[in-house]
Amino acid sequence: MKKSYFFAGVSILFWSTVATVTKLLLNNGHNSIQVLWVSVFFAGMFLLVANIFTGKIKKFKEYTLKDFVISVLIGLPGTFFYYVFYYGGAAILPASQAFIVNYMWPIMSVVFACIILREKMTLKKGIAIAVSFLGVGIVTGKEILSFSANALMGVVLCLLGAVSYGLFTALNKKYHYDKMLSMMLNYFVSFTITTVINAAAGNLFMPTLSEAAGFAWNGIFTMAIACTTWVIALDKGNTAKISNLAYITPFLSLVWTWLILGDQGIKDPYSLIGLCVIVAGIFIQLINFKKPKDKEKN
Repeated sequence: MKKSYFFAGVSILFWSTVATVTKLLLNNGHNSIQVLWVSVFFAGMFLLVANIFTGKIKKFKEYTLKDFVISVLIGLPGTFFYYVFYYGGAAILPASQAFIVNYMWPIMSVVFACIILREKMTLKKGIAIAVSFLGVGIVTGKEILSFSANALMGVVLCLLGAVSYGLFTALNKKYHYDKMLSMMLNYFVSFTITTVINAAAGNLFMPTLSEAAGFAWNGIFTMAIACTTWVIALDKGNTAKISNLAYITPFLSLVWTWLILGDQGIKDPYSLIGLCVIVAGIFIQLINFKKPKDKEKN
């Protein structure tokens, strides 16, 4: 198995729990900034311990001020803006719909890879993107056509989250900083920003034991581990192929939201048909119609 696919698989597994955990935390009366505040604290602390244990923390001695600034700037779209937008959308839409709409981000990863990384936009990539885009459109069609201002706001927020994460993935592939160090730094910056926002709004709080467990899972597994393994997968593999694999996640997510939240997205024909169309886009991208000239890095 190629290393890029292994790391992508780890991310997909943990990301499939995002919709469920996020909805549970938001349903406890916390807003999106509060949920992000505690979650990124756990993410940053976990990566701090990991970097100290592996000795990678010493690499910070080699960083200049410019390196720190660039690392923060390329990280904020994925560790701050993405979550602000997605959590905002998840607070409005049903968990399954918000998560599926948010999965426009692999499409945006390919688009930004072509813009920023100068990767070639082939006909196969274009068809795969169009088919996957159609799948997302089928899933969200009812909400968009309902002309509900609240629902439309939820869709727009989730789409903005997708754009943010797509930009984040492309930037992380362009700049080759140590992934674990960069993610740790970015999560602590996000923690600082959300601390200031919550303090100014008077929204600082102490989570209960059960909430702390949810925040810990969200921060450690769906953020720290999943996001780090994802940028490693992109660094080692082809952006378009790896990004399209992420569309497997909504299927797993539908199972979790149904079992734990009772969300009926798994029984919604629009959601199921849309996801099937999305997966068709995955296979279009992954199928080799001719023998590749260059082997993907292991």
